[in-house]
Amino acid sequence: MNDFLKEALGMTQNLSDIENKTSELYETDFYAWTQEQAKFLRDRKWNFLDITNLVEEIESLGKQQRQELRNRLGVLLGHLLKWEFQSGSRSKSWVSTIREQRRRILEKLEENPSLKPYLPEAREKAYRDGVDLAVRETSLDYEDFPAECPYSLEQILDSDFFPGEQVE
Repeated sequence: MNDFLKEALGMTQNLSDIENKTSELYETDFYAWTQEQAKFLRDRKWNFLDITNLVEEIESLGKQQRQELRNRLGVLLGHLLKWEFQSGSRSKSWVSTIREQRRRILEKLEENPSLKPYLPEAREKAYRDGVDLAVRETSLDYEDFPAECPYSLEQILDSDFFPGEQVE
């Protein structure tokens, strides 16, 4: 076997060893894996990257953005429902939560404009969570709330919209 062929086979074996170690690191020490992958990217060591797990993690980051939007909508909708359907218990805390969630949702959409088309679907999914929150935090039952979200996206995100009476 000539020297070139031996060297080529050795490099292939080394790459295979690195891939195995990198994949193992992903399973045993995720933080160390992320640091290693970042270093490989910075150093442009493309052959050392754990592509399979990198793809999975990047897709997961996108899903987390959608989930955060849904979660914030759920909290906002729950408080809007409480505001409308349990008006005798309105508090500054509810106002604060409504304003904070609206602000955070708008910031999320500003930072991730491609999430805007997802809003109608997110509203429907988040509404169920909002009803759960309202039932959990009030004396009301599921039957006391509309089956479908009664608020348009424009109303939900409008800083002046409070269902029923206006904020003083």
